[in-house]
Amino acid sequence: MHVPIRVKLPSSRIETMSSNMRAWVVVMLACLVASNVFICDVNAAGECGKTPIRSAAASLSPCLSAAGNVRAAVPPTCCSKVGSLIKTAPKCLCAVLLSPLAKQAGIKPGIAITIPKRCNIGNRPAGKKCGRYTLP
Repeated sequence: MHVPIRVKLPSSRIETMSSNMRAWVVVMLACLVASNVFICDVNAAGECGKTPIRSAAASLSPCLSAAGNVRAAVPPTCCSKVGSLIKTAPKCLCAVLLSPLAKQAGIKPGIAITIPKRCNIGNRPAGKKCGRYTLP
């Protein structure tokens, strides 16, 4: 036969549990708010607008050989992509150039930054800084 045992907790113990529960709820709400801010920040527009930097970098794939070798011819498709990116989001070009993706792809920023000039892009922001590099 099972007999229920009732234990009466002192009121101070109940108050402590209640206080701990309130603290736990406050911490959980703070975490929820913080995670929401982080998620919103991740979805916010960056240097490339709403285009993920990985996609912007992929669109510049015709420039790979020219971005690693100053003597390599710059393909017309590369010049076209770079020209439109300079027109719509010039900071995006810099962000791609300085990204870890560029480094992984073998892009040399000091060489890649010369592509707009090598393409004879007239509206390039010559003299503009991109990290420690300057657009010629």
